[in-house]
Amino acid sequence: MFIGTKELLRLVREQRLVENLSERELTNPEGTGFDLRVGAVYKIRGGESFLGESERYTPEVDEIASFASMDDRKEIILEPGDYVLVKTIEKLNLPENIAVIFRPRSTLFRSGVSLHTATASPGYSGELTFGMANHSQSRFRLEMGARIVHALFVPVSGDLVSTYRGQWQGGRVSTQGNKEEQV
Repeated sequence: MFIGTKELLRLVREQRLVENLSERELTNPEGTGFDLRVGAVYKIRGGESFLGESERYTPEVDEIASFASMDDRKEIILEPGDYVLVKTIEKLNLPENIAVIFRPRSTLFRSGVSLHTATASPGYSGELTFGMANHSQSRFRLEMGARIVHALFVPVSGDLVSTYRGQWQGGRVSTQGNKEEQV
């Protein structure tokens, strides 16, 4: 069961469930959740990465574009085969009884572009980072501020909820090559 938009809007107003929502989402959301927008795009610089049982590290990244305002129509081009990380404008502030599932907007896959998502666990706070890859034979133009993912909010019940306490809290994009202990 998903939380409906009327209840979500109440939680946005009263508990800042989602910050920096677009005017469209605040006044006329579509479906059962909110569409989130591209706030920044990062290119993986390179270097080894590792995910182990007790430590991890990811490659260094460079920001290649960011959203300034709706008046600043900055865009990037993803060539066939390009892979980037995209960070949202919106920031989540999840209580211990709500998780979020993300689904790509259909224009992406209709264009041959995939969006790699995860879930946001109860207690997560920060912007979100997703992977984006152009699998088509053509260039793909992406404008900063474009809606790319639909967030579906799910109630979590029971008294055994373990809130998020991982290294990505706060919207961090990369470990920048630094080894870190996993919590």
